[in-house]
Amino acid sequence: MAQVEATTERVVTGQPDDVFDALADYNGTRSKILSEHFSEYEVLEGGDGEGSVVHWKLQATSKRIRDCLLDVSEPTDGELVEKDRNSSMVTTWRVTPAGEGRSRVVVTTVWDGASGIGGFFERTFAPKGLGRIYDEVLAKLAAEVEK
Repeated sequence: MAQVEATTERVVTGQPDDVFDALADYNGTRSKILSEHFSEYEVLEGGDGEGSVVHWKLQATSKRIRDCLLDVSEPTDGELVEKDRNSSMVTTWRVTPAGEGRSRVVVTTVWDGASGIGGFFERTFAPKGLGRIYDEVLAKLAAEVEK
């Protein structure tokens, strides 16, 4: 099995701490910025960064729906990690300064891909599809923090 990786980034107007706080706000902001690809969103524990447990279904394609149960950690300042209990998927959000009053948000998702021809197609197309989904989420994040 080869690891599959999808990375998306965006520079948003807002202080890094404020942008990070918005991302880590699973009880409020996070549900507002998810695209239509996410459904059945619920906070099971916590709701503010480290120690939170959240659930959602991610519909990456018309046939591919992933049921995600995520444990949230903050291993370093400006970093939010969501580890899926139901798969090998790990999504890492990093918020860093990007000039005066601006922040760079980078989201990277990795998982163990399938083998064989199915794995080839997954490694080829899944990162692009997930990138489009996270582009939309980052655009909504920017709109939320730039209010």
